[in-house]
Amino acid sequence: MVAREIGIRQSSKIPAIELESVSKCFRLYHDANYSLKEKVINFRKRGYDLFWALKGVDLTIFQGETLGIIGPNGSGKSTLLRMMTRIMSPNEGQIRTHGTIAALLELGAGFHPDLTGRENIYLNASILGFKRREIEGIIDEIVAFSELGPFIENQVKNYSSGMYVRLGFSIAINLNPDILLIDEVLAVGDESFQGKCLDRIARMQQEGKTIVLVTHDSDIAASVCDRVLWLEKGEEKMIGDPIEVTELYHEAMRMRPEGSEFGTRDIVINRVDILNSKGEAETEFETGEPLVLRINYSADDPVEDPVFGFGFYNQMGFMVYGTNTRLRGLDIAKVDGQGKMDFKISALPMLDGRYYISVAAHTRDGMVNYHWLDKLYYFDMHSPGKEEGFLTMECDIDLAPQ
Repeated sequence: MVAREIGIRQSSKIPAIELESVSKCFRLYHDANYSLKEKVINFRKRGYDLFWALKGVDLTIFQGETLGIIGPNGSGKSTLLRMMTRIMSPNEGQIRTHGTIAALLELGAGFHPDLTGRENIYLNASILGFKRREIEGIIDEIVAFSELGPFIENQVKNYSSGMYVRLGFSIAINLNPDILLIDEVLAVGDESFQGKCLDRIARMQQEGKTIVLVTHDSDIAASVCDRVLWLEKGEEKMIGDPIEVTELYHEAMRMRPEGSEFGTRDIVINRVDILNSKGEAETEFETGEPLVLRINYSADDPVEDPVFGFGFYNQMGFMVYGTNTRLRGLDIAKVDGQGKMDFKISALPMLDGRYYISVAAHTRDGMVNYHWLDKLYYFDMHSPGKEEGFLTMECDIDLAPQ
């Protein structure tokens, strides 16, 4: 099978899901008839408008590919996913799927509230075509992954939203589908379970499963997907490289970190300069290039034993690297008046993406912040290779035949 490269992994040329000129509309009624009399009198008078949730979407998702779908509320993301599961049918166009599908849609979808968690496992699996003896072979794995313990014997109408997510995701991934469709629900689970779900998604990616992930968190889409589709008012706005699409989406939605500043201002950071090897202001760097982060500060009165530092953060808000003068063993007896401090990085190890910068001046014990500028600056990294993760490392490969 010939493979085509998408992002940093490879997927086949064989389609898993095909959409041809898919459109979906709903009726939006002008008024509501509440009583039986009103319904009879206004039976032929009630007007409505057509709302096109999706308009002419053409899309091919390949086997082994992970596609992220982002967009603002009302852009048609969930509608598109429901049509892939055949819960809805398009008004125009065609959808073809190839392989078994498991879907994790809105909370409670596919669950009977009066059945227990265990009974709903059998119900969900049977809807997907599994026989009882097949379910019995995997039900222990489903229950264990969900971490619901004794609650698995309770009626799901008594479940919290997080418990719904645990059960739904556990069923979907343990049925080992060819195609997994996920709609928003990961945002409901707690942090530890989200991490567990993302680990399982990564394993399914390595197994060559096809995954479609609808999410409001474009940073998650950028980090786990091979391509990202941006929907806007039911139409394709952009599709392609995850970093490129999500960055443009951030700009359009103004979703960049707002940034903040706080502190006693006994020391004031007046300006922060991001400089290249020539000492010029720069926001575009190649992996391996040097960077100088210059902090220009002032103190109206003497401040003894201060600490200066900075942190680099990726698009998901995780610190990629951070240090300060205390950690580097540099003691500053006192600052008074104006000054500057250069943090010189000889070779940036980060891979592709936008990185945000926080800088700070504080006491040695970190209890008092003189001035903290949080994620107010950024720079973009461009990497020539196809490595995975956030950082590059020197790696020599020696092949020696036995």
